[in-house]
Amino acid sequence: MLQQVFDGNDGTHSLIHSFKRSFNGFAAMLTNEQKEKLSQMEGVVSVFPSRNLQLHTTRSWNFLGLTTSSKRSHATESDIVVGVLDTGTSARDNVGHGTHTASTAAGNHIPGASFYGLAKGTARGGVPSARIAAYKVCDETGCTGTAVLAAFDDAIADGVNILSLSLGGSIQNPFDEDIIAIGSFHAMAKGILTVNAAGNDGPFPTSVSSIAPWMITVAASTIDRKFIDKVVLGNGKTLIGNSVNSFSLNGTKAIIAKKNVGEGSREYPPNQCSYLDKSLVKGKIVICDGLSSPNYEDAQPIGSIMQDTTQGKVSPAFVTSLPSLILQPIEYAQLKSYTYSTKIPKAEILKSETIRDINAPKVVDFSSRGPNTIAPEIMKPDITGPGVDILASFSPVASPSGDTFDKRAAKYNIISGTSMACPHVTGIAAYVKSFHLDWSPSAIKSALMTSSKPMKGSKDDIGEYAYGSGHVNPIPATHPGLVYDISLNDYIQMLCNLGYDNKKVKAISGKDNACSKATHRSLVRDLNYPALAIGVNSTTSFTIKFKRTVTNVGLANSTYKATIFPNPKIKITVVPNSLSFKSVHEKKSFVVTIAGGKLPVQTITSALIWSNSNYKVRSPIVVDISN
Repeated sequence: MLQQVFDGNDGTHSLIHSFKRSFNGFAAMLTNEQKEKLSQMEGVVSVFPSRNLQLHTTRSWNFLGLTTSSKRSHATESDIVVGVLDTGTSARDNVGHGTHTASTAAGNHIPGASFYGLAKGTARGGVPSARIAAYKVCDETGCTGTAVLAAFDDAIADGVNILSLSLGGSIQNPFDEDIIAIGSFHAMAKGILTVNAAGNDGPFPTSVSSIAPWMITVAASTIDRKFIDKVVLGNGKTLIGNSVNSFSLNGTKAIIAKKNVGEGSREYPPNQCSYLDKSLVKGKIVICDGLSSPNYEDAQPIGSIMQDTTQGKVSPAFVTSLPSLILQPIEYAQLKSYTYSTKIPKAEILKSETIRDINAPKVVDFSSRGPNTIAPEIMKPDITGPGVDILASFSPVASPSGDTFDKRAAKYNIISGTSMACPHVTGIAAYVKSFHLDWSPSAIKSALMTSSKPMKGSKDDIGEYAYGSGHVNPIPATHPGLVYDISLNDYIQMLCNLGYDNKKVKAISGKDNACSKATHRSLVRDLNYPALAIGVNSTTSFTIKFKRTVTNVGLANSTYKATIFPNPKIKITVVPNSLSFKSVHEKKSFVVTIAGGKLPVQTITSALIWSNSNYKVRSPIVVDISN
């Protein structure tokens, strides 16, 4: 049809999207004349313009189902204090990161928020009525362990209810050498749940740095809003990429630089961007064969187009400091082909726009992965939340793009990272807390994990070691039915079973002579965790038992039946497979047995679900088989 519209010429360059699932149609860039021609064709029902629609929030909260009309305990919520350890409040924050995370967790309703017109809507946090206590522990150079531990100390004394840390290390450290693990243990002992970002070192196995069982560790995933950008070439062809580009060339086409360095340079290829020759690129669009950070300020190009070298993995868009976008390899090859086929290549980079991402949520490539090498029985990360292209408040004294020459003063910014996912879960933890002030940190964590939405990993991903128990699901988390509660002494006994002596346990807990009971390494798996994980050797068959206890927080007279999500590679049984409760807060115990023969190296997943007509309580099961 497009070929007919373009008078027999190939019209695929105008095609933006082809709809194939629920209805039959396509989106394309057409002139008015071409639109009229298409509308007269046989079989065409309608042709209409694609209008810009507004997303009526920062989007992530609506995507999670926590809307402005969701049930709230306003009187209690207003007394909840969310402690944020980061780069400060907007009055003291010269980085912007802390302002962004704090407002995501508990920012107020702000209509008309946007990043220079992009993602316009009402910005709000998860618990808009709650209070924020901000602790400045980081600056442009990083976060010192001393400052972090001091902030834990202050926050516990200040009486915060939830702690949020969008920061961490890059490796897995023993608990007694991990500042965040130690600080969060003391917070847990005082009834405070710590929410911690998983890290941005993915997608490599064991890259998650937040591994303590008394914290909730958050991976990052996409939401159903995606930022795209377009470049219109001098030959009329439009290429689509991604960026958060608030700039417009106002209908003018700029010259594309064919090379970024002189002929005599052997150190730099012509289309690299680590070094730019000002005499060749000033006032022009530079093209970069890979993702890099060009010296825009010195060379003064008018824009840039980069090739995405991540091989199509789930990646965010980034705020640009001048008209820029990133193209996938196929589109980038078309750009280079055009550039070298004409004497004076030109292009116009348009302002970014948003489209709906029907594949969300997906774990983003950079989100750190498990397993947990210090305690493999503790599945990490625990859960995933929105962490890609998140609009939230920002410090006007910080550069929105991170480039020093970008002098824009933005009240809101669009950022990606597990740093952004963390305060989403923080806000939801505070939301759950507002309904259940007497719940322990582990009860809140259990509610979040067992009510989460199941996710699917890609064929080359590692499932639960990427997204934990699933995608955070706020409304069901307020009434989970059953919770897996864990006491302070349970955590201490787990440390003793893990092989920590009295000295190391005291370094974490402050308790003297804590390891007085008999210990055994195999008992670590009996910590009453809402997930069941184990590592086994591929050379032997195995039979592993997990002991768990659930507390009824649902209806007084209720019965739950056990269901196992089947996996033919292993056999799983639950005894008893039915739990009957007569009262609220009553506890019932059960044993899960997992058996298998000699199996090749792989990660096997399943799930245990306790359910009745009112509740569904799901716990992931992960068996990591290695040599």
